[in-house]
Amino acid sequence: MPEPSPEPVISCRGVCKRFDGRTVLESFDLDVYPGETMVIMGGSGSGKSTSLRLMIGSFRPEEGSIRMFGRDVATLDPEELNEVRKKFGILFQSGALFNSMTIAENVALPLREHTDLDQDIIDIQVQIKLELVGLREHADKYPAQISGGMKKRAGLARALALDPRILFYDEPSAGLDPVTSAQIDQLIVALSKQLGVTSVVVTHEMDSAFTIADRMAMLDKGRILQVERREWFERLRDTPREQARDLPENERLIRQFLRGDPEGPITSRRDETAFQAALFGHDL
Repeated sequence: MPEPSPEPVISCRGVCKRFDGRTVLESFDLDVYPGETMVIMGGSGSGKSTSLRLMIGSFRPEEGSIRMFGRDVATLDPEELNEVRKKFGILFQSGALFNSMTIAENVALPLREHTDLDQDIIDIQVQIKLELVGLREHADKYPAQISGGMKKRAGLARALALDPRILFYDEPSAGLDPVTSAQIDQLIVALSKQLGVTSVVVTHEMDSAFTIADRMAMLDKGRILQVERREWFERLRDTPREQARDLPENERLIRQFLRGDPEGPITSRRDETAFQAALFGHDL
C-alpha cells in the first residue's frame, strides 16, 4: 500500500488581501509540506512578500484562511499567535539585527524572552546556533563590524534560536555578491537536511531559487499561476524558443521570468499598460 500523503504544515485557501481598496493578493491557495523547501517567486509587486507576511501573522487577510500546525493564523488573538510564532523563525531581508548588541546577544534574545533557561544553557545554545552558520568565532562582534553576508547568517542563527519547525526567508540573497549569495543558498540547503525544517523562501533571484527549491510557486499580479516541483520549472525554462511559441500564455510568461528574457508576455503587458496610461492621462 502506498504511504498516505503528509498533512501540510501550512495551508492557505482563498486568501485575499487589500490595501486602501487595492487588491494585492487574490484567491491565494498554497500547501507547504513537512521538510520541503517551498520557493515563492514573482516580479516586483506580484504579492510574494505580502503572502509571507500573511503566513507569519503580520497581516490579516480580508478573505480566506491560513492554517499553520492546524490552526487558522488569521483568527488567533495576540497571545495565541505568539505561541504559534515560537514554532517558526524568520530571516528578514536586512537581517534585522540590533546594532547595540553583539552577535551572541542578538541570538540569545529569543531564548531570554521566551524561555526560562539558565544563562549557562542559553550560552551553550547560542554557541551551537552560531556554529551551525559558521559564526562562532565572531560571537563578540557587533553588526557594524561584520559583512552583509555575515549579518544574514547571524540573522539566520537568531531565527534558529528556538529550534523552529518552519523557517521563513524574505529575499535571503538580496544585496549580496554572487559568491556570498551562493554560500547563503548552500547554508539553507544544509540546514534543511541537517535539521529537517520546513522552509518557505520568497525570492526573485532565479539562481538561488533553482538551487534551494523542492517546489516552486509563481505569482503574477497577486495570483498564483503555477505550483510545481522544481524540475517542472527547469523544463519550462529550458524549452527552446521555437517550441515556446506554442505554449499557453501563462507558461510563456513564467518562462520569460525564469530566463530573464527582455521580450515576452511580461514586457508586452507593461508596454500596453504604459501606452494606455499615457493615452488616458491616468494610472491604470
